[in-house]
Amino acid sequence: MSRIGKAPIAIPSGVSITVSDKNLVTVKGPKGELTQQVDSDIAVKQEDGQIVVTRPTEQKRHKSLHGLYRALINNMVVGVTEGYKTTQELVGVGYRATSTGNTLELALGFSHPIVFILPKDVTVTTTSEKGKNPTITLESADKQLIGQIAAKIRSFRKPEPYKGKGVKFVGEVLRRKAGKSAKK
Repeated sequence: MSRIGKAPIAIPSGVSITVSDKNLVTVKGPKGELTQQVDSDIAVKQEDGQIVVTRPTEQKRHKSLHGLYRALINNMVVGVTEGYKTTQELVGVGYRATSTGNTLELALGFSHPIVFILPKDVTVTTTSEKGKNPTITLESADKQLIGQIAAKIRSFRKPEPYKGKGVKFVGEVLRRKAGKSAKK
């Protein structure tokens, strides 16, 4: 049995959830509105302040979809109530980040700055304090979207294994290499 799929999702106050006849789940809350198309085999029901996801058979496909859609709906409920936040830092001399509205401008050691336009659902803030690495903070209600945007920003300059220079997540542990050793 899917342990994740069996767990019901509690609906917090201020959140409304609707399930259409074509299995389109819409979650509205104080931080926004999210929708997710659920497979037609999986049943999504609202029962006494909770959402219950059920599957028709014990097939491997149904088992995997059961836990998947329960987790996606739970992520939507958490997103519209609390929201999601990721923080990245720029490690390297001369690496800078500035944001104006939904435009992020990065200086990552290339001959030109990188201008990245974010979707309207994502808000960005940048901080740069003396003696500390510049940080980029992304906030959104959509967990999938914020993860995709953070991965795209990281792909502009991935951390290299020798000095650790590049864009990395705060708290991320990197595998470091020793580099060249002096010849005797």
